[in-house]
Amino acid sequence: MAAHLEGKGCGVLDMAGLAQKGGAVVSHIRISKRPENIQSVRLSAGSANLVLGCDIMGAGSDTVLGLMDKDKTACVVNAHEIYPGEFIENSDYKMPTEMLRLAIQSHVRPDGFDYIEATEMATALTGDAIATNLFMLGFAVQKGYLPLGEKSLERAIELNGVAVEMNKNAFAWGRIAAHDPDQIWSQIGGHTKIVEHEKTPDLAEIIEKRVAFLTDYQNAAYAQRYRQLVEKAQSAESSIMGKAGVLSEAVAKYYFKLMSYKDEYEVARLYARTGFLSSVESQFEGRVKISFQLAPPLFAKIDPETGRPLKKSYGPWMLKAFGVLARFKGLRGGVFDPFSYMHERKAERALIEKYEAVIAEVIHGLNTGNHSIAVDIARVPEQIRGYGLVKSQSIATAQSRFKNLQASFRNAKTPARAVA
Repeated sequence: MAAHLEGKGCGVLDMAGLAQKGGAVVSHIRISKRPENIQSVRLSAGSANLVLGCDIMGAGSDTVLGLMDKDKTACVVNAHEIYPGEFIENSDYKMPTEMLRLAIQSHVRPDGFDYIEATEMATALTGDAIATNLFMLGFAVQKGYLPLGEKSLERAIELNGVAVEMNKNAFAWGRIAAHDPDQIWSQIGGHTKIVEHEKTPDLAEIIEKRVAFLTDYQNAAYAQRYRQLVEKAQSAESSIMGKAGVLSEAVAKYYFKLMSYKDEYEVARLYARTGFLSSVESQFEGRVKISFQLAPPLFAKIDPETGRPLKKSYGPWMLKAFGVLARFKGLRGGVFDPFSYMHERKAERALIEKYEAVIAEVIHGLNTGNHSIAVDIARVPEQIRGYGLVKSQSIATAQSRFKNLQASFRNAKTPARAVA
């Protein structure tokens, strides 16, 4: 979202609602001392004095760029990347962040462009990414971009009555960030240092963590199935390379990825056992009403245009339903699993078996000449993403890549040994 503010002085606010323009969600506020000075609900080209780019994709859209003026517009842009809907359709989509940043900077006044890690700072300081917007507002006020006093904006936060203390704190931290960003980094630097100096987990830790997850995901036997294949990969790699390395790690990571596919039972388990409702209620004041947008595979209607299931809204009672469904995870993949007959679930299980067969061949034929190809084979699932049609397409791509890499693996020869 990008918010636009224009005018001088403070007093009456004329605020338009959200509108979808050229792919960007835009809202704007006009500020004037007198209501009669606000005569239009639309912003004309080059009329924005300030652009708050909470989302760089929105701020860099043609619609918003057209509202900027090189001589008068100031802009504060959030450096945090928020991927657009296109990412769902194309898992290889890359954000044109640098291009957008340069485009925005070229449309505003030279002394009025700020590119800040607003989401990272606000989340670290308040514990909630939703504080980003107020953090950016405080930043703009301190910079002098907004013709309103901080006291009046703090009072507006109080009158709004939603997460008052968090929003006021975020606003105050934003002002500090504009004045002394080093103070912010020093404030959150303790967290950063812990991450930077945290020991990188070794292969044994990677395996044990995933064994524990798969035990909870399904059962101990399922986790043992995972462990056995990984240990075989470790043994084979150690025999030719001297120690277990990148191949074993790739098998540990991507075999796990295939085995822990997110189906109906897993979604139910996550909602039922991770304190989801408590987490939501802690972030909002007053009575919280929750709804879930779902497309139950056995009941959802199909969109005739896209061929995809249509989602429907379900009330908070679904949390209890999730709790019940999670207890039936033992049915997963069996004859009594009602979801196991879906095409997507069949494809996911088949892919696990395919991976097991391919890695078994790799283990049996591994040598120093095909080791690098073996690593590429083990990493093929890295490109499998998404759900529904998107996932089906990426699985088809993975199957093709398996076939090509297997052919290369079989044709690779062991390097000749030098004889003295």
